[in-house]
Amino acid sequence: MKNLSLTQKKWWLSAHILFSAIWLGVTVTFLILCISVLNTNDGQVIKAYYTSMLRLEQTAGRASLIGTVITGLLLSILTKWGLFRFYWIITKEIITLICLALGFIFIYYWTLNGIHLSADSINEDFITNHYQLMIWIIIQVSLLAILFIISVFKPWGQRIQRR
Repeated sequence: MKNLSLTQKKWWLSAHILFSAIWLGVTVTFLILCISVLNTNDGQVIKAYYTSMLRLEQTAGRASLIGTVITGLLLSILTKWGLFRFYWIITKEIITLICLALGFIFIYYWTLNGIHLSADSINEDFITNHYQLMIWIIIQVSLLAILFIISVFKPWGQRIQRR
């Protein structure tokens, strides 16, 4: 397969960085909204926070996640880096898969569940759900920050190619 020119690589890398930054920003916004829920007892405000999280997940969250994965795959495939040639890229791929599962399955589920539970009253089930959501959002923010750090430092060298 033909490699990208330097200009093409820069455009794809720029898109990858922008999508990644949006994904991190959306996740940090989720965390801010979760913390805000802890500062109110008003059920309508809590439902508004959760509805905002759901809308973010369904729009900017999904678009940035998909954009990050597609541009990352293209950069790996169409440049010298490859998908499995370097340990740091393999590590990023594993962490990205974990973040995908967290975002698309768990965080999405706990957000929907929070909307449903907040409709009744703020009870023990809601509080448990909320703390589960918040813990996993903190984990996701941490993992996304680790992805950025790995991208900058590119630790762990190239895998030994066996023939």
